[in-house]
Amino acid sequence: MSVSVFMPAHITGFFSIENNDNPLKNGSCGVGFLLDRGVKTTLKNSSEFKIDVNQGSDIVINEVLKYFNIEDSFEITQDIQFPIGAGFGTSAASALSLSLALNEFFDCGYSKNECGQIAHKAEVSLGGGLGDVIGQTGSGLVLRTRPGAPGVGKIKSFEEDIYVATKFFGKIDTASVIRNPEHKKIISVNGRKCLDSFKKNSSVENFLRLSYEFSLNTKLMTNEVQSLADYFNSCDDILGASMAMLGNTVFAFADNESSLKKLNIEGMNIDKLYTKRQS
Repeated sequence: MSVSVFMPAHITGFFSIENNDNPLKNGSCGVGFLLDRGVKTTLKNSSEFKIDVNQGSDIVINEVLKYFNIEDSFEITQDIQFPIGAGFGTSAASALSLSLALNEFFDCGYSKNECGQIAHKAEVSLGGGLGDVIGQTGSGLVLRTRPGAPGVGKIKSFEEDIYVATKFFGKIDTASVIRNPEHKKIISVNGRKCLDSFKKNSSVENFLRLSYEFSLNTKLMTNEVQSLADYFNSCDDILGASMAMLGNTVFAFADNESSLKKLNIEGMNIDKLYTKRQS
């Protein structure tokens, strides 16, 4: 017997940190989007307990396993399809896909929201992204209007047919940013302004404009990301570009794949927005 669960990557464009002593309410508000690649977790029967992850460590897996009382031997395989620590929400996708897979494989009887809450608590305890788990329960462009775990926070999805280019320049330690008091204040003030503006005009173009402004005003954008984002933004066929929060990664939107391919940028990946209608 085997069970596989896929969870899409999630990139945030802008956000505000909304801390709470209750880990289920601890989170962020903001807007992000999902990609059609992410993390695939597969569980299967085995004579001994095994973990096989194609990159990174097993720290997220072990954190999620704390919430499941499982004594049987089995094998966990994870295919992480984007760089770790680059703003793709891979740790959240790892935690959420594993939680859902464990629930199905061992017939634990948890609801999808309860599985999401386990993944969210794992993320909070490890200092990961505060809004990725609930974002990954959405589709396309995802607005997070109330912070917290699935079933506690609140989201709204906007399904769009958009191609997304990404280029990764290096890791950023998410925990060091979201736990720094000075960073938290600057991020949250600017994030709330962007959120209010997006709610008034929930278009792709406005999301891209606000994301770029947020990355500049918070001084989170690195020089190499800004240079490439500015180049994308100067191209007629590109809808807009900004920085993945939080990762040293640039993203750009276009209506068609050819607009991105013809730029011939070395090391650039092209994906589509993930929508539930295609899953």
